[in-house]
Amino acid sequence: MRIGEVAAAAGLPTQTIRFYERRGLLPQPPRGPNGYRVYDAETLTRLHFIRSGQGAGLTLVEIATILELRSEGATPCGHVRDLLSTKLHDVHIRQRELRALERELEGLISRSNRLDPTDCTDDQICHIIPPPDTPRLQRNHP
Repeated sequence: MRIGEVAAAAGLPTQTIRFYERRGLLPQPPRGPNGYRVYDAETLTRLHFIRSGQGAGLTLVEIATILELRSEGATPCGHVRDLLSTKLHDVHIRQRELRALERELEGLISRSNRLDPTDCTDDQICHIIPPPDTPRLQRNHP
């Protein structure tokens, strides 16, 4: 297959395939007598794996480590499980951070409903958002 055929089959731009080659995610394909790259079915398998890995939140560096383990003859499943477990842990942390941000935003919106815009001064810029040294309880409940 030529690069355009691989790109169409994988649903990717040809530039992405070349980028993956430069990053070492795809082996450099042999070239035919006409100088065109010649790809095999393994390329499509790798491209699908790369896209699925990205969909699971893995970075290209992490995906490269998985592909490297496989190319060395190892079964990378334990490594993949560890990477995914770390991603899940990161998601849980981010969810907690987002819940805290949600509470903060709800408090600020509630505060904005109780404040009079005519009381806002130039040195405050906007009194809905209090200065950082204001205690948290006062920030959400004036």
